[in-house]
Amino acid sequence: MPARKNASLAVRPASEFGRNATLLSVSTLTIMSGATISASLPGIAARFSDMPNVELLSRLVLTLPALFIAVFSPIAGLVIDRHGRKPMLVAGLVFFALAGCSGLVADSLTGLLIGRAILGIAVGGIMTTGTALVGDYFAGPARDRYMGLQQAFVGIGGTIFLTGGGFLAELHWRAPFLIYALAFLLLPAALLFIREPVRTVAGQAAMPRDGLGPRRVMLLAILLAGAIFNMLCFYMIPTQLPFYLKSMGLEAPSLAGMAIGLGQLVGIVASLVFARFRQAFGVMGVFALAFGSMGSAFVLLSFAEGYNGILFAMAVSGIGMGTIMPNFAGAAMMIAPPHLRGRISGLLVASIFSGQFLSPILSQPAIGLNGFAATYALAGVAMLVAAFASLAARLTPRIPLRAEGGRS
Repeated sequence: MPARKNASLAVRPASEFGRNATLLSVSTLTIMSGATISASLPGIAARFSDMPNVELLSRLVLTLPALFIAVFSPIAGLVIDRHGRKPMLVAGLVFFALAGCSGLVADSLTGLLIGRAILGIAVGGIMTTGTALVGDYFAGPARDRYMGLQQAFVGIGGTIFLTGGGFLAELHWRAPFLIYALAFLLLPAALLFIREPVRTVAGQAAMPRDGLGPRRVMLLAILLAGAIFNMLCFYMIPTQLPFYLKSMGLEAPSLAGMAIGLGQLVGIVASLVFARFRQAFGVMGVFALAFGSMGSAFVLLSFAEGYNGILFAMAVSGIGMGTIMPNFAGAAMMIAPPHLRGRISGLLVASIFSGQFLSPILSQPAIGLNGFAATYALAGVAMLVAAFASLAARLTPRIPLRAEGGRS
């Protein structure tokens, strides 16, 4: 009996390592859903230049997945709360790879957009499941540490995939679509290491079925609105920066990829210390830091006169990139009772990608009217206002959110 016990203890750390490494690797796919092909947008616009409204439609190739992520994520959340996490994750990986690679062969803008729509459905399932699994597997400070590490992996993926996408786009605008095939490599790991949490199979019937209550509903509504606002502003970087650089005479696609990749690189460092920020400043304090850094970066973008100015602005934005998304996810899991984690994860993912989808639709007319610099400045001011509002909420006597084992 002691020998069997020791063997079990020896296997468990390896199993947990495989599980965590798989989830971290899957998290890098989220950055690939759109921004990987950011540097290809001018090439796509040139290839289909005979189509009406091609400037807007070419940007939709980047952001259309967000619409389908937003529509499908709440459905995915409902499904995984009722039927489990793993089947949705595995199916999402398969469709992610197939739909992502469809850009290699699609010979019409309509075909590209259909592939991107299916990609969005796959990403909705993957992201919703991944967020719910983090809520299932971790709690309190351990969850904060994991979410910071997860965002670091997203940043690593962004640095590699966005910069690599920029260089591949110089070979051909289709070349970055090859990167999506990497999802096939994660399928064996997902099948082997991801296990259904006990709660979803045996313990579910014993879980309390209370709703959120009025206060948590209000907090959730504010959180979801903040996620939409954040992505409305933030996604002006991958959708508009290549064109902003082109207007400055910097036309090489790799320049946009390297600038965005630099922001991701700084974001990696920020996300690795997210748990410390979270413990020191609380939820609203981290939001103030993140919105403040990104707002400042957007103002710097509006004043940039050359590529060095762009790089500096993107480096400043990395502080917000590395801290705001784990803060949104962590706050959502603090609000969510266990039996609603999938649904609330789905609502958060839907909010994030609703903002992503709407970003070019709202920013393109503003840029046409006011120019790139003024539009970036306006977005920057709006984010700075959000930073001050978050700071004010942090300093009020009443603490709106309380984490398990952590400070709010």
